[in-house]
Parts: sequence; C-alpha cells; structure tokens
Amino acid sequence: MKIVLALAFLWCFGSSTARADDDTRISTLTIQTHDATVSFLTEIAISEDAKERGLMFRQVMPEDQAMLFAFSPPQPVQFWMKNTLIALDLIFVRADGTIADIKENAVPKSLAIIDEEEPVVAVIEVAGGVTHKRGIHKGDHVGGAALQGN
Repeated sequence: MKIVLALAFLWCFGSSTARADDDTRISTLTIQTHDATVSFLTEIAISEDAKERGLMFRQVMPEDQAMLFAFSPPQPVQFWMKNTLIALDLIFVRADGTIADIKENAVPKSLAIIDEEEPVVAVIEVAGGVTHKRGIHKGDHVGGAALQGN
C-alpha cells in the first residue's frame, strides 16, 4: 500500500509543472487583487539555462502554478514563445511589487517578441487565461516567498 501511495504521489507531482532541480527552486507567490488573494506554487528559474528554457516543451501548466524569472537590477525585458507548447499569460512586476503590465494568451511556438519597456524585477508566467479568470490586473500587488527570495 505504501508503495502504491508513493508512486501515486510521484506521478501526480512528477507530471506537474512545478518541479525543482539544480536550475530551479519551488516557492509560493501571491497576487493581491481587488477582490481576493490568489496563490501560486511557483517554480523560480535560477540559472541562466533555466531562464532561457523557461516553460519550453512543457505540455501542461496547471492553473495554480507559475514560473518566475527575476531580474536585478530592474530592466526592460523581452520574451518569446519558441518551443513553448502551451498558451501563457506573462505578468510583468515592478520593483515595488505592483503589476506593470500583463500580456495575455501568448501564442504557443510564436517567434514574436513579447516585451516590456518599463524596467521590471520579475516576470511571472501562468497558464493562458488565468489572469482574466482570477481577476488579476495591472496595479495589483505581487508578494510571497517566491518574489522575496530572489
């Protein structure tokens, strides 16, 4: 029975997006909207390889998970969806923790540049449509261990 439960645990969490390795770590992130606090289990890209790879080749992005890319000092950023198989919403975060911009439903496999000219300290990627569904907007505040521990 213990082996079956252990295998079930590994199958459930091993197939999810949030998976830690030497290039990433797992933490929590919250976004305070006008109406609620939205929480995400967040994979933080630490190494340059992890930042370049991002969510490429992943086939699933659960709605309660995210990937965070941190930048120091704050800077304009550019992303693309090359080799990314799922639609994503990109959330651009200012140094004060507020959301500067949101790019919704970035097109899978697109080579079009998704940029933010305002300097940001982080970009958060969530499943496409999640920002609309959860009521996340520009100006909302991002917090939690994932953002603090970069």
